[in-house]
Amino acid sequence: MDKEINVAKIWPESDGLDPTDWEQFRKHARQMLEASIDQLQQAAERPWQPVPETVKDGYAVTAAGQSAGQVVERITREVLPYHGGNIHPRFWGWVQGTGLASDLIAGMAASVVNANGGGRDHGANYMERAVIDWTRRKMGMPEGASGVLTAGTSQATVIAFQVARVRRVPDVRKTGQGGIGLTAYAAEGIHNATRKALELLGVGADNLRLVPQQNGQMDLDALRAQIVSDRDEGAQPFLLVGMAGSVDLGRYDDLNGLADLAEAEDLWLHVDGAFGAWTRIADAPWRDLSDGIGRADSIALDFHKWMYVGYDCGLVLIADEAAHRAAFAARPAYLEAAERGLAGGDPWFCDYGIDLSRGNRALKVWTALEMYGEAALGAAISHNCRLAALMATEVAARPDMQMAAPIVSNVCVFTARADLTPEVQSVLNSEIAQSLQESGEAVFSTTRIDGVVMLRAAITNHRSRALDIQQGIAAVARLAQRA
Repeated sequence: MDKEINVAKIWPESDGLDPTDWEQFRKHARQMLEASIDQLQQAAERPWQPVPETVKDGYAVTAAGQSAGQVVERITREVLPYHGGNIHPRFWGWVQGTGLASDLIAGMAASVVNANGGGRDHGANYMERAVIDWTRRKMGMPEGASGVLTAGTSQATVIAFQVARVRRVPDVRKTGQGGIGLTAYAAEGIHNATRKALELLGVGADNLRLVPQQNGQMDLDALRAQIVSDRDEGAQPFLLVGMAGSVDLGRYDDLNGLADLAEAEDLWLHVDGAFGAWTRIADAPWRDLSDGIGRADSIALDFHKWMYVGYDCGLVLIADEAAHRAAFAARPAYLEAAERGLAGGDPWFCDYGIDLSRGNRALKVWTALEMYGEAALGAAISHNCRLAALMATEVAARPDMQMAAPIVSNVCVFTARADLTPEVQSVLNSEIAQSLQESGEAVFSTTRIDGVVMLRAAITNHRSRALDIQQGIAAVARLAQRA
């Protein structure tokens, strides 16, 4: 005989996970809010710093349970000081956004709404559609183009390439690619996300053809010749990847030229616009760099880079909504839609990408756009390009320094001592980058140009000002003279 269940003993009301004293929780939450605002307001005083061993050890999970006040105090002491550096106005090392005050407001709302953006009928999905449509219009893609917010451009690239692959091999979702030799094309220097995506999809990195550049852009004649050669060998060219903002030097392919060629050769044109696509809202002449991007079959870009929104938030745009859906839609019985109620709201974003469970990324983008406006965000992007030009001027004013290449957009690459041998330059530039990071004066990264390790500044920082650039280069010059 079943025993009678004592409902009161299953989980007494006093043992729930919500606060038992909401006023006390409100007090501690306000403390966390104040500490967070201080972090933003004092960003210039809080450069990157190494994490002490005692703090690393303190991150060990005890799962013993502590009060909200204790946790807030620990976060303030052990978490906020040890960020990745990108909130600081002299962070130029990698293409990372600096975060916005609007993220704090959006983050509070997102945490209490706790929306799953995979589908169903609720506000987050309508907001995501609005953000996608705004971006579609800014990029110049056609009415009816689709998209889905992602963790970043790497995930967006996988999604775009899968759509391209299904278009070329319609049964690939059922039968697999088998022995079909698909080939893809990109300029030398393309971001590793392209290679990774081809590996993950089973196309294979060996089937990525790296096309030489001419004047900083993919050589279209060399591309045509490579396509002819591959077809003669029995391969099936299917994908052409253009760059809108290259990793090392911030260069842009001739996107209109690529679009013409892709149309003539029946190739899917994808544009890696992780940060560089956002010149579409900048001033001239930088806006002109991305002309033709709207002709692409797909675009991958990030809001958490040159739109400054907090991590993580990327987007893939697909010109052909039907092709996009055909590559991913799969609705088992427990996910069947309904005409009304919470199971309504078609289309669902789970039919357009990899994730079923998805956070509310759209809210922080929407909040940023509504708080600051397109004009202010575009002005910040243009300002970053002007700062890169200023950095190049500062480099040129020092006889021992030398630029790796002229500035195209927001990336400045240079050597601190061009009068030294390539081997000594490489060691010196690496040492300067590490020393300035550790001192908190500035964050440069390094890259290799013609075999020489050089200093690289990728300026996607809305907090940077002219004085930061001048003092950053002065710090490089000071260390360089010690060599």
